[in-house]
Amino acid sequence: MKALQSLALVALACGAISCGSTKSAPAPAPAPAVINLGITENAPADKYANMEYGIRLNFTDDRANQNIIHAYDASTTSRPYVSVNPTIASFVPESMRRYMRTMGFNLDADVATDYLLEVTLKEFHVDYLSGIGWSGTVMMSIKAYDHNRTLVYPSVEVAGRATGQGNAYSFVTANAVLNKAYTEALKDVDWDRIAFFLHRANSPKDEATKQVKGEGNTALEHLVVHWNVNSRPQGADVYWRVISQTPEVKNQNYKYLETTPYEGSETLNIKGLTYNNAGLVQVEIKCEKTGYYTQTKKYDLLSLVDENDVSYMFRLVKEEE
Repeated sequence: MKALQSLALVALACGAISCGSTKSAPAPAPAPAVINLGITENAPADKYANMEYGIRLNFTDDRANQNIIHAYDASTTSRPYVSVNPTIASFVPESMRRYMRTMGFNLDADVATDYLLEVTLKEFHVDYLSGIGWSGTVMMSIKAYDHNRTLVYPSVEVAGRATGQGNAYSFVTANAVLNKAYTEALKDVDWDRIAFFLHRANSPKDEATKQVKGEGNTALEHLVVHWNVNSRPQGADVYWRVISQTPEVKNQNYKYLETTPYEGSETLNIKGLTYNNAGLVQVEIKCEKTGYYTQTKKYDLLSLVDENDVSYMFRLVKEEE
C-alpha cells in the first residue's frame, strides 16, 4: 500500500514540473535596430563639369510598402522593428544631390533654364532569408525634362541589389547590404544620357539625335557655315529657304540674304533639325535680277553640315524680249 502511495506522489510531482515535456519556449523577438544610411562608393569626380545648362532634382517617395524589412524567416512569430537614420525622404534626395555635384552637375543654377530630373522611389528595403542571408533592394524611376518641361528622357527604371551573409539578429550586415544596394542603384542611372541634354558637343555627329530648338545648346546651332554666292552680272538679289521632307523640320518661305557678290559666315538655326534628319532637308538658294531669268540651286543640308560651305556662281541669262 505504501509503495502505491509513493508511486502516486512521484507521478504528481512529475506532472507539476512537466516531467518529460519536449515543448520549447518561443524564440525571443529580435531587438529593435537602427540602420544608418550612406553611400558606399564615391561618385566619379568632375565627369560632367562645364555643362551649358543646370539641373534640378524632384524626389517622390512612392513605395507601396514603407517597411524597411519585407521578408524575414529567422522567426515565425515576429519580425524585427528596424528604423533608418536619417529618414529616407531626406536621405535619398540629399545624397543624390551630393553625388551629382561631385560628378560636376550644376544643380539649381537658374530656374528659367534648368532641366528637371524627376526621381520616384519604388522600393527601398533589406530582407533576411535562411540559406541566403541579407539582401538589399533599391528601385527608382527616372525621368528628365527640359526647361520648357518637355520630356526629353522617358521614364526608365534603375535598380540596385546586394547580398551578404550574416547573423539574422545582427544588423551590421543588413546595414552594409542596404547601403550597397542604394549605391548600385545610383550607378545604374545613365548619367551620360542625362548629361547629353545639358551639354553641347563640339561636332553635330557627336549628338546626332539632339534637336535644334533655338536655344543655342546644340552643336548645329554653333556650326559656322561659310557663304560665297556670286553672279554674272553682279548685283542680283539672293534669297534662301528650307525645303523639308521630314515632319520634324518645317518648310520655310524665302528669306532675303543680300545682293551679289555675297560672302559671309552664318550659323544654322533651323528648328527641328538634327544631324540624323539633315539628309531629308535641303537649302535652296534663289538668285534673281531684273531682266534676267531667275535661277535656283539646292544644297543637301547633310553635305552642307559636313563641308561647312555654300559656294556657287550664278551665270544669269537675259530674258527674251
